[in-house]
Amino acid sequence: MRMRIARFSLNDTPRYAFVQKDENDGEDYLVELDGHPLLGGQVTPTGKRYKLDAEGIRLLSPVIPSKVYGLAKNYEAHAQFMHDAGHSDIKHAPEDMVIFSKPSTSVIGPDDPIIYPAGSNDMNFEPEVAVVISRVTKNVTVENAMDYVLGFTCVNDVTLRDLQGLDPMWTRAKGFDTSCPLGPWIVTRDDLNWRDAKISFTLNGHDVPMASGTTANLIHGIPEQIAAISSFATLLPGDVILTGTPNASGHLDPGDEAIVHVEGIGSLRNVVLGAR
Repeated sequence: MRMRIARFSLNDTPRYAFVQKDENDGEDYLVELDGHPLLGGQVTPTGKRYKLDAEGIRLLSPVIPSKVYGLAKNYEAHAQFMHDAGHSDIKHAPEDMVIFSKPSTSVIGPDDPIIYPAGSNDMNFEPEVAVVISRVTKNVTVENAMDYVLGFTCVNDVTLRDLQGLDPMWTRAKGFDTSCPLGPWIVTRDDLNWRDAKISFTLNGHDVPMASGTTANLIHGIPEQIAAISSFATLLPGDVILTGTPNASGHLDPGDEAIVHVEGIGSLRNVVLGAR
């Protein structure tokens, strides 16, 4: 059985739960937990469970990280797309990792609105797999990096492409409020084929994905990313690494419904609000 960990609110009180499928009706239920999965103590079910659509229930971002790091141009197809779209002078992915960060205030959860900020006219989606760190991680090796992973979730690395082209640092382009939707839950490390996780993105209910790919095509693999980032920064429990978007990205407009899907995890839905 896949182990899924969710963070949810019940009448505005945050709680944690395992997400389990009922054998009788096939629906997912939140099995409420007593304890915090990232604090290292014992976590036990309280005996209460809730339907995902029950009154007063709302899924939250599965973690509130102290920091988020991401990799840019970590797929050859995306590097070529950025070049062909006129966003980059470099056609191929760089040899070295290109690492950026997002603040914790950029993080939102499933169904939370992505707010179009003033000063930009080119918001883009970037569907990705996100890594959630389980414990203090510093100077780890590629060989043991996965020992520090709690699991994985979906992320939309929302980017203001016009500001990204203007600023040498991508603080505004990638770090604005609501630019890091995460969810719907965490699938634990051993319950996802993270070496070949299928990623897709759909817009406004269309059946044909606007972007798709697989982590099998990552230039710098997940263990390499963790080792590299931990060489200069201490990662804390709940910190998140955005592994890269696989190929094309595209525009988001006010009113758009953006859905990131990762096979083996689930779907992350957000709607864009605000004036363009």
